[in-house]
Amino acid sequence: MRAGNIVVGVAGVRAALQRSTVVCVVLAQDASQRTVEKVERLAVARRIPVLRGPAAEQLGAGLGRPPVQAVGVTDPALARGLTAGG
Repeated sequence: MRAGNIVVGVAGVRAALQRSTVVCVVLAQDASQRTVEKVERLAVARRIPVLRGPAAEQLGAGLGRPPVQAVGVTDPALARGLTAGG
């Protein structure tokens, strides 16, 4: 995955949503209720698709990071692949 295709972490994802630079959001399956409310509400208001991914530990490991509750996708092609189930 090339740098610049994703935004990692709740604060970064929310900021990117506010700047309208995210085209898709992935929330960890075990994200806290507070995280879900904060991120999902903003994404829905901006008509950005929200997907549920694996557990935070797996999501972070897939990115070479510690557990991650939210990831924002900024690359339209990558987002299309995710939302198509690919």
